[in-house]
Amino acid sequence: MPAATLTSKGQLTLPKRIRELLKLETGDTVEFIVSADGTVQVRAGSFDARDLRGMLKRAGRKAVSLGEMDAAIAAGRRRQP
Repeated sequence: MPAATLTSKGQLTLPKRIRELLKLETGDTVEFIVSADGTVQVRAGSFDARDLRGMLKRAGRKAVSLGEMDAAIAAGRRRQP
């Protein structure tokens, strides 16, 4: 199990295995999410938006125009209380 040691300045060096898993590079941020039960999750706080490309693409799904997106957003606003 990868581990890190806290320095006297309160700093941690993330093990290489964890940096690679989170795809972290110099200058990236890391977020610590603390649950009510005291457990802590670590996740990359920044990413390259290009990594999202094709994420929602599905075979047979028609591309949506900006006008259609705007109409869907407006319809959603009308439904909210």
